[in-house]
Amino acid sequence: MITALSVIIPVAVAALFGVNLRKLGFDVQPLTFLPPIYATINGITAVLLIAAVVAIKKGNKKLHEQLNTTAIACSLLFLLMYIGYHMTSDSTSFGGEGLIKYVYYFILITHIILSIVVIPFVLTTYMRAKLGNFPAHKKIAKRTFPLWLYVAVTGVIVYLMIAPYYV
Repeated sequence: MITALSVIIPVAVAALFGVNLRKLGFDVQPLTFLPPIYATINGITAVLLIAAVVAIKKGNKKLHEQLNTTAIACSLLFLLMYIGYHMTSDSTSFGGEGLIKYVYYFILITHIILSIVVIPFVLTTYMRAKLGNFPAHKKIAKRTFPLWLYVAVTGVIVYLMIAPYYV
């Protein structure tokens, strides 16, 4: 199931990313208000992940579980908003020049690649905890946490860098 979801989610997002309802003739308003909201959700996800690590280090397993479950919910909410935005709005091009352009594209590309890579890590880490296999959970969580945190933080950075170029 984890393998299937790890393939289906990025393929579905890529497919839906290429669908623009307005260009297909549907009378929908562009959801241009969504980018700052889903960037904020990425920021909240990062805070939740850090708080979850703090909670488990303090021995609070219940809070750790709640924070991680909420982080997963935030990631799903982000994904739905991201798809909604791109299905109703034209893509925005980055307008920076020089070194900042290369920095932006490096962050964007690593963000996209790791957002795909992290899916099976998150699902496996979560399921190992749910199934009570805590040694295996802890082992993979040491890899999942930095990847997921990077994706969450770079999502905010990408938004902040491209925000001046939204029409």
